[in-house]
Amino acid sequence: MFAPSVFRAASQQPFKCARLPRPAARRHYATESSSGNSSSGSSSSNTVFGILAAAAGLGAGYYYLNRPSSAVSKTSGDTTREAPKSPHPAEEVPHTSSSASTSAPNATFQGGQQGWVSLKLESVEQYNHNTKKFRFVLPNEDDVSGMKVASALLVKYKGPDMEKAIIRPYTPVSDENAKGYLDFIIKRYPNGPMSERLHNMSPNQRLEFKGPLPKYPWSENKHDHIGLIAGGTGITPMYQLIRAIFNNPNDKTKVTLVFGNVSEEDILLKHELHELENTYPQRFRAYYVLDKPSDKWMGGTGYITKQLLKTVLPEPKMGDKLKLFVCGPPGMYKAISGTKESPKEQGELSGLLKELGYTKEQVYKF
Repeated sequence: MFAPSVFRAASQQPFKCARLPRPAARRHYATESSSGNSSSGSSSSNTVFGILAAAAGLGAGYYYLNRPSSAVSKTSGDTTREAPKSPHPAEEVPHTSSSASTSAPNATFQGGQQGWVSLKLESVEQYNHNTKKFRFVLPNEDDVSGMKVASALLVKYKGPDMEKAIIRPYTPVSDENAKGYLDFIIKRYPNGPMSERLHNMSPNQRLEFKGPLPKYPWSENKHDHIGLIAGGTGITPMYQLIRAIFNNPNDKTKVTLVFGNVSEEDILLKHELHELENTYPQRFRAYYVLDKPSDKWMGGTGYITKQLLKTVLPEPKMGDKLKLFVCGPPGMYKAISGTKESPKEQGELSGLLKELGYTKEQVYKF
C-alpha cells in the first residue's frame, strides 16, 4: 500500500507591537493672552473679530443658496458634503436582490415522480485498458445534479432492435456541488449491454437518466469509524462517501478502505485515494489486494481474506459507532457479506463479516 506522509506547517512566533506613549494633551487658543493689554484694546479686538465672523457667515450662506444640487450629498444630521465624482460616470452598478444572490442552484434530478432526463455526452476519456471516463452535461451550465450522499442514478438505453430498454444504476464520481456536468467512470464488461453501449458512444450523443436513487443517507459524524470493502467499480459509491466526509471540515469520521482488484492497472481513483491518505493519515487508510500482481507489487495479493478484515477493520464491539459498507461483483458479496434479496432489501448477513462477529445492523450492502 502507499505509505502516507504528513505535511506539517511550521509555527511562527507572533510579532509584538510596542505601544507608543500618548503625547500630553495641550490646549490651543485662537489668540495668545497678553499681559498689560488695556480694556480698550480688548474691545477693539472683539469688534474686529465680530466683523470677520459676520463676513464669514454671509459668504457661507451665499455658497449654500447657490451651490449645484448634484455636488452635495446628504449625510447624518444636517451636515452636507461634496459627493466624490465617479471616474466612470456612465457606468452603473446593477442592483442585485439578496434573494437572487443567495438562491440555491437548480437541481437537474428531483427524484419522486420526475421522468427520465436526456443528457448529452460532452467528452470521453480512456481511463485504463477497459475503463473510460464519461462527462455528460446538465441542461444548464449553472445546474447541479441534485445527487445526495449516498445515492445513484438509473441509466436507460433502448436500441432500435431491442424489445426492452436496459436500465442500470451508476454512481457519479463528480462532486455533488459540481455545476453543469456529471462524470462517470465505467468499466467495459464482456457481453454487458449497457457498458458496451456506453463504450461505443461518441460526444454529442445522448442517454437518459433518472434519480437520484437513494442509498444510505449520510450525515456528518453519523458513525465514529466506517469500513469500506470494495471490488472493481464498486469503489464509486465508496468514493462518494469518502469525498463527502473529507470535504466537510466538521466531519471527523475515520475511514478504512479495503479495495480488491485484478491488477494494479485496474485500481480506479488510485490518485485521488492516495492524495487523501497523504492528507489525512490519521483518519484515512487504504489497503489494496490484487489477484494478479506484478513482481514489483508490494501490497496484498490474492483475495480479500478473513484475516485481513480482522486486522484492519474496526472491531464489532464498537456497536452503532461503526458501519461497514460492501460493494463489488456478485462473487465478492457472497464471500464477504452475502447477497441482497432485492435492490431495496438488504437480506441476511453471512460470509466473512458474520464469522467475524458483525451484526446485520452494522453492515450496509450497496
